[in-house]
Amino acid sequence: MNLLSEKRFDELTGKMATLEPILVVGDVGLDKYTQGEVRRISPEAPVPVIEVTREWLKLGLSANISHNLKTLGVNSTLCGVIGEDHHAGSFEHLLEDQGLSTWGLVRSNRRPTIFKERVTTATQQICRIDYESTEALDETEASKVLERVKEFSAKSSAMILEDYAKGTLSEGVLRDSIAEAKSKNLLVAVDPGRTTPPLWYKGASLLKPNKLEAGMMVESLGHGYKKLNMEQIATILVEALDLEKIVITLGKDGMALLDTKGDGKLHQIPTAASEVFDVSGAGDTAISLLIAALGAGANLSEAAWIANCGAGVVVGKVGTATVDQKELRRFYLKLNDTLL
Repeated sequence: MNLLSEKRFDELTGKMATLEPILVVGDVGLDKYTQGEVRRISPEAPVPVIEVTREWLKLGLSANISHNLKTLGVNSTLCGVIGEDHHAGSFEHLLEDQGLSTWGLVRSNRRPTIFKERVTTATQQICRIDYESTEALDETEASKVLERVKEFSAKSSAMILEDYAKGTLSEGVLRDSIAEAKSKNLLVAVDPGRTTPPLWYKGASLLKPNKLEAGMMVESLGHGYKKLNMEQIATILVEALDLEKIVITLGKDGMALLDTKGDGKLHQIPTAASEVFDVSGAGDTAISLLIAALGAGANLSEAAWIANCGAGVVVGKVGTATVDQKELRRFYLKLNDTLL
């Protein structure tokens, strides 16, 4: 299956830097990586002792989408909720270090800043430690988030609702954010949470679940998804949620696409990844490139190919990663050579 031409690839990726900011709304957090070596087992319990060699912080959850967009040359505004704690300060400083604004953040004295620490060796993850609350926002917090959404959507080219089911995207926040985007004729894309009722996403322009999430959503809508093929699953979601487009990521099997503004049929593209080291953040990269490419004028198939290339880059990196334009183009050219 042939990719889009090199000329078209360069045209679309080149236009990304000219887009108005993309508004990213959802759960935000801070990722810490603690890497070391295991040389012995603890005398206190049958567990490995990690001798730490390196520690670093990364932007996590929805913030990784803004970071992905930034490295691609696309501006964004991030809206989410952080706590009144020292992790909040670290998170804001990291945003500023990456050239990202903190204007869309809401502070809460009820909730901690989401913080995830991954303990790893050079080759595998030993454990992950999560500090978080998954309670829904209270009325005041939700109102403040929606104020930011209304303010920044007026100057945005698209909206991404990134749902990790940590409480930020309540039914009301989702409903009102989608309505706000549609009132301004913005494409609004949803990366869904596994435990969020799918009808909360009704009216979005584009939904990007993975295969498991798509099956769970169809099942919660009253269908036995194990007897359904991928086209039936996609059609059910498009009709039930009043979607324009759906992209279902299939891991090693690539992506399945359906665009009601195109031929209305399901199409599948193969995966672009040649080496998978760590899948953390690949979905963030995919939706960042999907929306940036659509904003640059791509059709859904073209946007999916570009997103597929970006995901292929980041799965070869350690931890939640990003891709820049040079890496993206280099990967595209290498992939295109193998398909000619």
